Amino acid sequence: MTVRPPAHRLALAAATAALGVLALAGCGADATAGAADSSSAGGPPPTTASSPASGTGPASPVTPALTVTGPGGETVTLTKRPERIVCLTGICDDVLVELGLQPVGTTTPALLALPEFLGDRSAEVATVGGSFGNEDVASIAALKPDLVVGLAGAHDQLRSAIEQFAPLWLMDVGSWPDSVGYLRAMATLTDRPDQQVAAEEAFTASLDRARAASTRQGLATTKAMAMYSSGAGMGVNTQDDLLGGLLGQVFAYPWPNKGGGWDTAQAYSVEEILAVDPQIIFVQSFTSSPDAPKASAELAANPVWQQIDAVRNGKVVEVDTALWTAGRGPRALGLVLDEAVAAAQS
Repeated sequence: MTVRPPAHRLALAAATAALGVLALAGCGADATAGAADSSSAGGPPPTTASSPASGTGPASPVTPALTVTGPGGETVTLTKRPERIVCLTGICDDVLVELGLQPVGTTTPALLALPEFLGDRSAEVATVGGSFGNEDVASIAALKPDLVVGLAGAHDQLRSAIEQFAPLWLMDVGSWPDSVGYLRAMATLTDRPDQQVAAEEAFTASLDRARAASTRQGLATTKAMAMYSSGAGMGVNTQDDLLGGLLGQVFAYPWPNKGGGWDTAQAYSVEEILAVDPQIIFVQSFTSSPDAPKASAELAANPVWQQIDAVRNGKVVEVDTALWTAGRGPRALGLVLDEAVAAAQS
């Protein structure tokens, strides 16, 4: 049996990018903590209002530009700080909540409904219609956004339609440093430096706790695997994607990208999984209804699956897909680390 990743999961598994330079041009605020100074990094000089030439009348006022460059290298320029933000990807919801804000529209209401996010207040956020990567543009426009945030590789085809009424920022998240980078970039756009510092410190504390537990409990030699299942197939989160790279900070994570196209990169057969023999498995089951069987239940009758160490020892953990898959920001990743370590220690 070969497990094949659905296309939308590979769109989420973008290549790791270096943290980008964050440039704040002409907004009258200090750069967010941790962001590089644009002048020393060779970025554009700050945008300023024109000065009148000698002997002439006053110059026409120039609207200052607010510009950031994200970890994926993409540049976003706005003429004012965004107050109405629509999130088409969970990383956007995550960083906004971390900054003490909330979107006006979302495609991941289950994430926002978690008690660690907005809880009951999530009902205040409109749910954008349509399917992932093919959202209803009219429902986005009806929210009168100042900014729409999507996912690179999934929402590129919506750019021409969305940019008729709002800027579109496509985030490209391939690693946990990218997630921190997007937190910093959004803090720059929204002028929330204090909240950004607190959120980054909270994530760093979660990562430090997990690494300490890894050393103390010997988890660094425990072979872990994260996998996902949907109607489109099944796959394993590899070392080069966000979740695999994060778990590799705590556990032994021997799951390289297999190369090739989308149908092979994360495709591991049950026999290949047994050959590695993971000691703990985290399963993200994308089901059509809450009552539908989980992936681990569907695999339970497979005789090869039954031989895997994690299966034999009761270490197959079904996780919340909204948190583990949709979140992708520092808050979600910190919670994932806490949950993974707790499951390994139980």
